[in-house]
Amino acid sequence: MKKIIFLLVGLALFTFNSKAQTVSDFDGNVYNTVTIGTQIWMKENLKTTHYSDGAAIPLLNNKASWDTLTKYGKACCWYNDDIANKNIYGAFYTWAAAMNGAAGSSANPSGIQGACPTGWHLPSEAEWGYLRDFLGGILISGGKLKETGTTHWMSPNGGATNETGFTALPAGLRNQFGDFGLVGQKAYFWCADEDSITTAWMRFLGYKDGNLARSRAYMYYGLSVRCLKDTPSEINEINSQEKIDIYPNPAIDKIYINCAEKQNLKMQVYNSVGQCVLQKELSNKSNTVDISSLTRGIYIIKLITPDGTYIKKIIKE
Repeated sequence: MKKIIFLLVGLALFTFNSKAQTVSDFDGNVYNTVTIGTQIWMKENLKTTHYSDGAAIPLLNNKASWDTLTKYGKACCWYNDDIANKNIYGAFYTWAAAMNGAAGSSANPSGIQGACPTGWHLPSEAEWGYLRDFLGGILISGGKLKETGTTHWMSPNGGATNETGFTALPAGLRNQFGDFGLVGQKAYFWCADEDSITTAWMRFLGYKDGNLARSRAYMYYGLSVRCLKDTPSEINEINSQEKIDIYPNPAIDKIYINCAEKQNLKMQVYNSVGQCVLQKELSNKSNTVDISSLTRGIYIIKLITPDGTYIKKIIKE
């Protein structure tokens, strides 16, 4: 029997900032966007029925056709096969359609344009993981992404603040048999990562809590897509915190940045609204940075290294 297997993981870090612009797809749909940390996301679900080169994504608007799909099947549809749901929930896509047939990618950025407009891509699990960490971890990050209230989400819509402006809606899904379900309860988003020969990773939000969790889904499910902008500011996080140590935290006038080995680093410090308020080149194993000019508050330190980019929240007292 085909089924979804859920797997939850978590980690904690930061806060957020946002600003707006728009992007259009081949069909002429216009999407608002939101900046969260170093990422620029669509704040609406993808709803195109064509790839950016004009090739059609098969629109399967009946249960029987969806039931015949394999993991290679490209298909999209509207919730309940009703185009009236297009502007609310966007479209559902199989994983093959979301990826436009590309092989899975776990890179950051994923490098998979898929069904997204030119200049945008289907985010990898690592990119969703950065979003989760930036917003404070698995238990609260989802609430910062969900639309507030119970117009679309079922009560209690736990933890929902939508303080990022991401405005996630509970579109539910379409399963392998062509049945729709979980509208009002869950929001599911494809990742670019292949999990097995028949499953891929997805991220999901629920009405009961503020979690941003991850899960596996069979590739012939129909799930929502949120696109992420191609931008040099996307990061490849350094996972080993032993390489770089930043202290004290909280700090008053100075912070110390120690590296496991001498290397050239570019340091950038961002305030809570995303403005870079301090930049400095670091070239020693032990570095002292004067932050006395900064006002009290929360800042994000970004260190660009030869191995990738390291980010950390720090509190200035």
